[in-house]
Amino acid sequence: DDGEHGVVKYSFKKITEKASKIFLLDFETGAITLLQSLDFEDADFYELEVQAHDGGGLFDSAKVY
Repeated sequence: DDGEHGVVKYSFKKITEKASKIFLLDFETGAITLLQSLDFEDADFYELEVQAHDGGGLFDSAKVY
């Protein structure tokens, strides 16, 4: 899309407090990076929900495991 509809911002829609200390979301690119190493003795998986918003007010979300 062009104009304001072509600008997409990302945010966590659903994330636990524990996961928020481990994962970082770049609000401009949607890239998820680690703030610390994963320890599979603490948790064998994490569930995050990411939401994307365009400048025109449209949005959608996706679950990330």
